[in-house]
Amino acid sequence: MVLSCISDYIHALIIYNNRGTFKAKLTLISSIIINLSLLGFFKYSDFIISILNNTLNTNIPLLQITLPIGISFYTFQTMSYTIDVYRNDAPIQKSIISLATFVTLFPQLVAGPIVRYSDICKDLNNRTHNIDKVYEGIYRFIIGLSKKIILANNLGFIWTSIKTTPFSSLSNLTAWLGIICFTLQIYFDFSGYSDMAIGLGKIFGFDFLDNFNFPYVSKSITEFWRRWHISLGVWFKDYVYVPLGGNRCKKSRWFFNIFVVWFLTGLWHGASFNFILWGLYFGFILVLEKLFLLKVLDNIPKLLRHLYVLFLVIVSFVIFDIPNFKDIFNYLNAMFNINNSFVDKHFYYYLVPNILLLILSMIASTPIIKNVLDKNIYIRSIVLIFGFTISCAFLVDSSFNPFLYFRF
Repeated sequence: MVLSCISDYIHALIIYNNRGTFKAKLTLISSIIINLSLLGFFKYSDFIISILNNTLNTNIPLLQITLPIGISFYTFQTMSYTIDVYRNDAPIQKSIISLATFVTLFPQLVAGPIVRYSDICKDLNNRTHNIDKVYEGIYRFIIGLSKKIILANNLGFIWTSIKTTPFSSLSNLTAWLGIICFTLQIYFDFSGYSDMAIGLGKIFGFDFLDNFNFPYVSKSITEFWRRWHISLGVWFKDYVYVPLGGNRCKKSRWFFNIFVVWFLTGLWHGASFNFILWGLYFGFILVLEKLFLLKVLDNIPKLLRHLYVLFLVIVSFVIFDIPNFKDIFNYLNAMFNINNSFVDKHFYYYLVPNILLLILSMIASTPIIKNVLDKNIYIRSIVLIFGFTISCAFLVDSSFNPFLYFRF
């Protein structure tokens, strides 16, 4: 992190002092290479070695390097700084302490949102502090804490239990219940972290942009990705998709640009082929929507459009969370094979004691609860006290359960 910070500080100064020259362009390329090399070495070395061993039948030992915490996030943040300085989209930061503050800002360091320097450059030295902002920060933090501890962790216990069961023995409904639990878990886990980061930021006077906007109410996959992990989507759009030409080119080149972005989006999530497949899966769907599906969706009822999105997203998370292709196929087979038993006692075993958790999670994944809390301060106060108390009780009583996006 220190090396990355110093490197981009120096590179940005050279770019600023040589703006508009070939030297500035070379300096930008140097900065990007250094950043991606650091990320690639720590995150993808063993992945590349494994591919070489399998392809060339070699036996190169794996390095088994520990992944520096938050490297995927702060690498993208420091890269955005030098790129924005080169584009003249962000002012130069001549204080390395201020730039290091941006890079090491702990609330969002570990799992996002990906904060760009241009978004908070004014806040670094001229923050606004007041009691209302502190209150909003505490409110947002407790909401995120409750999402993680009360909802995500308990949904995760169900998914872990079902995922560790032999897939061939799962009934259709048990398999669906398991992956629905994970679909809800990853949303509350990741959006919960983002809420906590945004809340802490407000307490310290920083205004981080929202990272989630109720993605499960989307009516198309295009809309879903405008609502899910917003900071990552905007980063890839501004620094990969648009520079490649975006949609202002031939249709074949446009689709190529989409697949490049989604290949990289999948790869960003982890050094595994299932993440690449997951990215390309969404890239393929987005291309189909741009070709004709969006027009078709516009002419069908909203409920069916929501179901279309939920179906594709739920299937995608099978690919996302199961690393082995054979196991992915076996789990999908458990979900869709009509020759499987449709329901079994295990389904009721997981469903009955957790029915209230599932109903609450489904409601909380929509704007309903947020709208109620925004309109009624008394209900908000009760929910905050209750949520904080229950979260603390769960924390005291349970084992360590890290955020899912720590590993990315």
